[in-house]
Amino acid sequence: MRQIKGIILLTIVLTAVWLLLTGSFAAEELIVGGFVLALSLILFRRYYELFGGLRFSLKALALLPAYLILFVWELIKSNIDVASRVLRPSLPINPGIVKVKTDLKSDVGKLVLANSITLTPGTLTIDVDDDFLYIHWIDVKDSSPEAAQTRISRRFEGLLKEIVE
Repeated sequence: MRQIKGIILLTIVLTAVWLLLTGSFAAEELIVGGFVLALSLILFRRYYELFGGLRFSLKALALLPAYLILFVWELIKSNIDVASRVLRPSLPINPGIVKVKTDLKSDVGKLVLANSITLTPGTLTIDVDDDFLYIHWIDVKDSSPEAAQTRISRRFEGLLKEIVE
């Protein structure tokens, strides 16, 4: 059942992306889009179950804009922080790898969390091992895993729990 749900969700997402990129409902665009969709579904067949783990509810769709706003806000803050460290080299940096426990249980939730952390400058998810993420942090401010989790991932996890789990 998860595979069928994954195929349906992946088809919807890829179709929406194609329509947004082309901006056209012309017959030739739709035919090419159909071929690209079919090829993509064949190439990504091993990920059907992963996409099948997504929640498809009105609550999840309603919270998605809030997550995107939070992500953009964190992205802006991180960019300013990293830019200030580049422009003022006197600012201290304390690079290191921290182990952060996540409360997310689904593979999709962990994937989105890891990518959200990686896309914000100053942090890079190196590995995901069960419920732990190993993150390279440009300026480790906290040595305890709980404090690091609060600073790095907690801001994303609350909404992600509601959206993907």
